[in-house]
This record gives sequence, structure tokens and C-alpha cells, in this order.
Amino acid sequence: MIFKSRKDILFKGVMIVVILLLCLNLFFSIFDEVKTTNHIVSIVVNALVLCLLLWVFYGTSYKLTSTTLSYKSGPFKGDIAITDIHQIVKGKTLWVGLKPATASKGLIIKYNKFDEVYISPKANDSFITEILKHNSTIKIIEA
Repeated sequence: MIFKSRKDILFKGVMIVVILLLCLNLFFSIFDEVKTTNHIVSIVVNALVLCLLLWVFYGTSYKLTSTTLSYKSGPFKGDIAITDIHQIVKGKTLWVGLKPATASKGLIIKYNKFDEVYISPKANDSFITEILKHNSTIKIIEA
């Protein structure tokens, strides 16, 4: 089962502003009369950053199978064995660490001994219900 990532207003707002600024910079760099090496480097870097941001914005999702939880957010991907997951913290935001997420108040998945990843599926409750079908020993904590 595939779960798309929720996108909150703050994330959307920041992305729109940054994308607009990159597009403006890209536009002015392309149509500048004087083409130097700096302009070409600026165009390439702006285009790459713009592509990366759009990839993260539209390409963040989570796939749940009977054995693994897979996440991808742009170029960042990973798999977690469902049997390794021991705790899920619901409604809290992880501010440091691995965050393939596009919203706050998601889920902190704790697995192995000290590993954790923050995700933000569109519906936290349906994700938890589905993962508990595969591993009913996972402890759910409300934040």
C-alpha cells in the first residue's frame, strides 16, 4: 500500500517562495546579455536546485508491504523491516535526523535500538492501522 506525504501550509509556502526566487534568478541569468562562466554556472546550479526541490515536493511517499516500510523523498530512499519497528510516536515533529517528510505533526518511527525516521503520511491513523496489521507488537505513543 502506498501512502502519499501530507504537505502543510508552511512547507508549501516556503517551497513556493524559494521556487519563485530560483525561477526569477534563472530567468534573469538566461536573458542577461553578458554571458560569462559565472552566469552559466549560476544557470546550472539554479536549475539543479529547482529540480531537486520539485522532486522532493512531488516525490515524497511511503510504501508499506507485509515485510518492509519503504520511504522516498526525492533522491533520499530507504527501507525498514517492519519487524525492527518497536515504537511509533504520533503527532510529534522530529527536528533533527532523517526526515523524508513534507509536513509537521507526523509520525516518528523508532526501529532497531537507536534509529528513528520522521514521516508525514496524509492520514496518520490509517497508516498506523495498516502497519499494525503487519506487526501488532508496535507500541503507539500519542504526543
